[in-house]
Amino acid sequence: MSGYRIGLVVPSSNTTMETEIPEMLRRREVVDPTVRFTTHASRVRLRQVTAEELARMNRSALRCAAELADARCDVLAYACLVAVMCEGAGAHERAERRLGRAAGRAGHDMPVVTSAGALVAGLRALGARRVALIAPYLPPLTATVAAYLAAYGLQVTEAVSLCEPDNVAVGRIPAARLVELADRLDVTDVDAVVLSACVQLPSLAAVPQVEASLGRPVLTAATATVHQLLTGLGVEPYVPDAGRLLAGPMPR
Repeated sequence: MSGYRIGLVVPSSNTTMETEIPEMLRRREVVDPTVRFTTHASRVRLRQVTAEELARMNRSALRCAAELADARCDVLAYACLVAVMCEGAGAHERAERRLGRAAGRAGHDMPVVTSAGALVAGLRALGARRVALIAPYLPPLTATVAAYLAAYGLQVTEAVSLCEPDNVAVGRIPAARLVELADRLDVTDVDAVVLSACVQLPSLAAVPQVEASLGRPVLTAATATVHQLLTGLGVEPYVPDAGRLLAGPMPR
């Protein structure tokens, strides 16, 4: 049996990341009991999703990396997508290096995943070029996400902004609302749908339903992050009922 410690850098107002990511890892354990996971979080202050608070959070995340190094985690996930994307193209690679160095200085090297980089990698793994997405942010931050993806050759054909800057309020948005919004998307010429471009926007429960109704691969910041976490650990990225990105082939 293999056991892995997953380190999570969590915005202080986030209430979804520590729910959806462990839930997917538990589902993975059910289908393959030889692999076990524990999750360990360090929190960094964030209340309002504004460019200023996001920049402060990025600086403070180095402390979190050091704390999770003390726990000897096997991999670290920095899962605030827009905080990284606000720093411009290539920011996820720079953030991963910064956090990795901070962990190393604390005495424990470990690979680092960001949800920003994971979303890019997840879309590429699906072979997507044109995507529609839903984000909780104010329109300028949603535009930042679209521009970031465009820098990696991913065209956002339609972007829905929920215009909610209060991060706690984002965590209270029901997944059913995403189902309603997804039904209004024009997916005629779309390769994939990003149902939630934010790990705080609850979406896991809606992924299978939306994927079935739209007939397109559906992923979220959280499902993409888990895909990268598992891949980085050398564990097959399979999670039941989490969308096509994590759909297998695993059952044997």
